[in-house]
Amino acid sequence: MQSYDVTATSAAAPAVVWSLLIDARTWPRWSTVDALDLERSSGLDPEGHDPVGSVRAFRTGRVVTGERLIAIDEGRKLTYADAFNWVLRDYSAVVDLLPSPDGGTIIHWYGTFRARWKSGWLMQRVMRATMQQMADGLATYATALAAGEPAERRA
Repeated sequence: MQSYDVTATSAAAPAVVWSLLIDARTWPRWSTVDALDLERSSGLDPEGHDPVGSVRAFRTGRVVTGERLIAIDEGRKLTYADAFNWVLRDYSAVVDLLPSPDGGTIIHWYGTFRARWKSGWLMQRVMRATMQQMADGLATYATALAAGEPAERRA
């Protein structure tokens, strides 16, 4: 089993960061994914508070992967596992939001997985880099949103 463990810090309060994390519709604005695939997703909340059991399908380039929300500790922790993924097996991840002393949020994103096709050494590096980009994108976007700045899509 392989793993990654990344952190990022946002000046935004945990409630702001949580509102972005729980709403799959916002992910293309701040993450490495290109789009939310509504046809392959299921159980999404129209108000953006996706519940346990919902499947969020994200497209990056031509690849669509899906994650099932398996646990939610409102405002603090989101746990998900792969619903369908052609590259990884047994993937699960947790995103913890911890208040920082200055009123912001520490984003702790960690997970475990098994790579397919003997690509473990490569996937270890790719997952760590990708998930760091995800955490950094969430932190930056939430900070801009909290400051009332126009939050642009991640670069």
